[in-house]
Amino acid sequence: PEPGIPAGRSSPVPREKFHVLVGVTGSVAALKLPLLVAELLKIPGVEVRVVTTERAKHFYNAQEIPVTLYSDEEEWQLWKGRSDPVLHIELRRWADLMVVAPLDANTLAKVANGICDNLLTCVIRAWDLSKPLLFCPAMNTAMWEHPLTARQVEQLRGFGYTEIPCVVKKLVCGDEGQ
Repeated sequence: PEPGIPAGRSSPVPREKFHVLVGVTGSVAALKLPLLVAELLKIPGVEVRVVTTERAKHFYNAQEIPVTLYSDEEEWQLWKGRSDPVLHIELRRWADLMVVAPLDANTLAKVANGICDNLLTCVIRAWDLSKPLLFCPAMNTAMWEHPLTARQVEQLRGFGYTEIPCVVKKLVCGDEGQ
């Protein structure tokens, strides 16, 4: 038996939280962020944090997000000098899994080409490739069908990221498609 625990009894193993980092970009699908976070929080043992782009903020109400929400502002406020933590690295270390939902065409292009000009793209560029990163492309069908999109999605798959495929539905603009 373990020290301090009577024979025949097992110690309760402290359950470690599973850390999910949600990235949200400026697609109209970002309006579903509150629902995504609520559903993730229903999973026992899951802790969630959100990294948002500035454009994504247009589509949801931050008051409806019951977890810590980070944006470019926090990245620059946190770091003042050499020994201060770097937020995109701290978030990379904290997360067990990252899901970028939605991943708009602009951020898809940035990530595929190595551009890291905001907190979210910096986290993705610094991502530990031994951990899963899921991405959920979301854009108008005309953008989705452009040949560049397939090339960029393939590039992300080549990094080892996992695509969550688009669905066919009526889009906000009124079109029907992916």
